[in-house]
Amino acid sequence: MDAKSYNDGLADLRELRDEIRPLERRLKKLLADRDKKITALGGYEKAKADRLATSAGLSVIDVVALVPRLGPQAPASGPATAASAAGPVDDRNGAEAATQAIKEPAESAAPDLSAPPTAADVQEAEGQDEQPVSDTSAAAEAEQASTSPAAGPAEEAPARELPSIPAGPEGDRWFRQESNLASKPPNFQQAVRQMAFLDTATGVLVWSGGTARLELGRASVAEILTAVYATVPATIERIYVTGGDPWHREAGRYEFLRDAVAAWLNGPLPEGWQVESSRGKDRQAGHLVHPRNPVGRWQRGKDQHTEIRSVGEWFDPEGASPEIVRQAFVELWKALREKWRDVVLMGSPSQTGRDLWTRTIPERGRWAEGYPVLSQEIRGLLHATAGQGRTELMVPPRVPERVPAWYELDRTFAYARHCSTSPTGVPRRMTKAALASLSDKERTDLLYSPAHWQVRVTIPEGWEHVGLLPAPAPGERSWHYPYEPGRTFTTWAGGAEINMALRNPIMPWTVEFLDGLVWEKEQRPLQEWSTKLRSVWNHLLRWSTSHGDESMRWAFRLAARAVRSILLYGIGTFAQRPKITTGSVELNADGSTPEIPDGAHLTGITDTHVTWQRYGGFARDPYAHPEWAAAVWSAARAALLSTHQSVIIGQDEKTGDVKVGKGVPSGALHLPAGSILAFRTDAIYTTVRPDWPYSGQPGDYLLKGALDWEQNTPTSDEEFYTLQKLGRQNLEAEGL
Repeated sequence: MDAKSYNDGLADLRELRDEIRPLERRLKKLLADRDKKITALGGYEKAKADRLATSAGLSVIDVVALVPRLGPQAPASGPATAASAAGPVDDRNGAEAATQAIKEPAESAAPDLSAPPTAADVQEAEGQDEQPVSDTSAAAEAEQASTSPAAGPAEEAPARELPSIPAGPEGDRWFRQESNLASKPPNFQQAVRQMAFLDTATGVLVWSGGTARLELGRASVAEILTAVYATVPATIERIYVTGGDPWHREAGRYEFLRDAVAAWLNGPLPEGWQVESSRGKDRQAGHLVHPRNPVGRWQRGKDQHTEIRSVGEWFDPEGASPEIVRQAFVELWKALREKWRDVVLMGSPSQTGRDLWTRTIPERGRWAEGYPVLSQEIRGLLHATAGQGRTELMVPPRVPERVPAWYELDRTFAYARHCSTSPTGVPRRMTKAALASLSDKERTDLLYSPAHWQVRVTIPEGWEHVGLLPAPAPGERSWHYPYEPGRTFTTWAGGAEINMALRNPIMPWTVEFLDGLVWEKEQRPLQEWSTKLRSVWNHLLRWSTSHGDESMRWAFRLAARAVRSILLYGIGTFAQRPKITTGSVELNADGSTPEIPDGAHLTGITDTHVTWQRYGGFARDPYAHPEWAAAVWSAARAALLSTHQSVIIGQDEKTGDVKVGKGVPSGALHLPAGSILAFRTDAIYTTVRPDWPYSGQPGDYLLKGALDWEQNTPTSDEEFYTLQKLGRQNLEAEGL
């Protein structure tokens, strides 16, 4: 193909695009009208889900998703129809668990915002404050990487090929520290930003100086800035929206939530205000166009800077008033200050988590000069070969079309359990030949060292359970988990997962080591940080059940969930994915597309603005340690298959923290073959209700949802999330 043919092809493609768009809009309008009709008919007291499903050409579960009251009723009490219940200890499968599309009906009255955030949401939510404009170098981009299609053994498209380390001296040169780049303790204290908390649905505004009720109209940016700064001092620099999600109020006009958010962020401003262009050394200018938790940044004059953010970055407020949300931040700060005297709550939990970690870097000893940042080649290899959470949906014929029950088992604060040992320093290369030259004892020791291995895996004949190791699947960063007996595949996996494959409780898999990165195992760069956060989490949880005031118990519970976000997203910032920068520019006066930065591509368009995105390389980040994030994720995936519940054996007299030991085995491999229906990061969905004692400690499995009667097996993300919601509601109803 020559250049002329290519340009002609692009012109043809644009013509097809223009022909398709009106048809898509028409179809979306019809689908939205159908859903509205189902919702209206579902209000009839004698309405039946099966009759509505037949008339609409949908499945029963699709109808239940639109009209929850038509869902299956438990024999005793039936599912509650209130909002989904959160577990008593930890809110899970929110930011790290979802994979469904964010596309919304173009003409619907309002999008369904009750579903969990998508993988793309999570990708942008973490690390979003680390670079100018908006850097989405996030931990949970790997969540999308680990999404497995709901498919059987065969794949229609060929799997992508994972990179390898070059042979000989060329590959050996990868094993080095990035020149003049290391993680060192900060020599400064973060600036404190004064905060206010606003519910845009009720107009209630709370700050350190008091409470007020504002008239916000439609809660546009201009209305919020005008009303807030007519009430509070200009020293307030951060406004957290606790309810109302004003950026979604016009969502029915747009095909994607992102476009609705971009339109809200780019709306008219009061006189004297403009989009923030710079902010000293921080250079956190411009907006983050995120579909659920956006960040808007504006300034008035040279000195007044303001952010409007969603409190959903930290936790789901569950309808809490701004007063309770503010109290949660107060209690969070007070509890963290017991461990870090110079703690400052920053805009996002990812920022806060990394800043707190930097203040645990040792100033003496072997790493007094800082933890080395690995070469860009090794960081790129880890980016391409180390995913995050396991997301998998088993569908017929792999499982029956109907199952006897549905249970959700979720690991509490799981990542906190996997920070005790981390890869440290520059790894050594361990080729197949080098491994063969070692003694049996030396090879065994390597298996218990932090490592990342390239392996050829063969699944044993007679294997009947779920897959154990991730393998590349079709798609840019997709993973799946082969399980078919006798199948052989080549992949990369962390040391924890390799050990699981070799020593699982059913039968060992055959693993041939091809190449690998092996680190020292004595050093523990994340241990002090994670131990302190666990102690803070335990402290807040104790008060969330023992405080005499109900609103304070609520505040402590939210603060505990914020600690979870600090650790979860803090780990994510170490992953240091290649930088993705987003921004928006105003349309030209004639409606044509304006110039966008070199290398950028359009991601959305509104009546007034276009949104663009540009992929960059790896920044020279002194805190880039993808080896740490990869090790935690690998250990968490292994524990999803087999671990132990905690048993409380005592209590620390000074701190009040409990001391724990190993209890009964738990995890997917300790459930019957064929009983697993899905994985979502740290959660198992199964047809069996195990008797695993729950002590409330990090890594323990908590029963979070239950439907004790026969169900249709979910075959799509939509059906899965409907059952997840019904299961949580029913379990909450059982506990009433």
